[in-house]
Amino acid sequence: MKKMTRAARQLIVREQPQAVISEQYRTLRTNIKFSKSDKLKSFLVTSAIQAEGKSTTAANLAYLLAEEGKNVLFIDADLRKPTVHYTFHLKNTVGLSHVLSNQIEVASAIQRTDVTGLSIMTSGPIPPNPSELLGSQRFQTFLAEVEESYDWIIFDTSPLLAVTDTQLLANRLDGTILVVDSMNTDKKMAKKAMNLLKSADAKVLGVVMNNVTASNVNYYSSKYYRSYVSD
Repeated sequence: MKKMTRAARQLIVREQPQAVISEQYRTLRTNIKFSKSDKLKSFLVTSAIQAEGKSTTAANLAYLLAEEGKNVLFIDADLRKPTVHYTFHLKNTVGLSHVLSNQIEVASAIQRTDVTGLSIMTSGPIPPNPSELLGSQRFQTFLAEVEESYDWIIFDTSPLLAVTDTQLLANRLDGTILVVDSMNTDKKMAKKAMNLLKSADAKVLGVVMNNVTASNVNYYSSKYYRSYVSD
């Protein structure tokens, strides 16, 4: 289990590389790389509910993996409340929803950034059927295509307790990271999120805890948070 303080949605590893939280993100990156899965290439970052820091965590991890010289594709798969285009100051006129509905080719939905090695696929317009698109055979074909071109594929996804979208993806990707805001998410919700991942046969790499204080560390310490992403 990785304990982290909370940061606003920003690339803090770029803007404040010497900050304590930036070092925590680097530690998280290292632990992901040395996880027990030899085939780890694609993973998603999710949370139980909104506003727990999943998108911030995913964006900073994408930046750090690209910083190492890897070819990284960061995908906004939250087709209900996308935010990646805001973080990277990109347009969201085309994206994942177009690809999965066969409106454009994959290459046409990928945007370059000023970070060497880091490419972004925004969500595209919010579709009427997110779960159907993410659970489709087209998604599987799309995933196989991008895995041939990138060293890492990172998905920012919807919160687990809101919709079934993330469970569908968790079953298909190589790993899942759950972000928990220990100040705002009670243990029951966090446990339910873990159970949903278990029922989806997800490969849980670990849990990132935001807003950790001395008073709430023990509250969340349990068998549900045994993690390959740990100190």
